[in-house]
Order: sequence, then C-alpha cells, then structure tokens
Amino acid sequence: MSIPNDPVMLLSFINTNLRDHYDSLDELCLSLSLPKNDIVAKLSMIDYEYDANRNQFL
Repeated sequence: MSIPNDPVMLLSFINTNLRDHYDSLDELCLSLSLPKNDIVAKLSMIDYEYDANRNQFL
C-alpha cells in the first residue's frame, strides 16, 4: 500500500484510518503492512505522538 510521504498528509491518513477502521496503531500497521517505527518517526518530526487511549496522533 502506498501511503503519503508528506508528514502532514500522513497524519491525516493515519488518524482517519484509526478513527474509521482500526482499534489501535498496531492493528492498522499489521493490517496494512506498514512499518510502525517509520510512521511514529515521521510523525514525531512534526511533533505528533500516538496516544493509545485516544487512538490517534496528537
């Protein structure tokens, strides 16, 4: 699966999918075969971190 390369677009893509389809970041990454560490690192570049309680990057 191709995901957005731009961190802001990636944020929108990931949070939308988390909200609409997945109960956790782990589930999303497993289902879409995405490297969790890469997503977390890219979104940390724009000061966003995953909040498991809210199931979104904040």
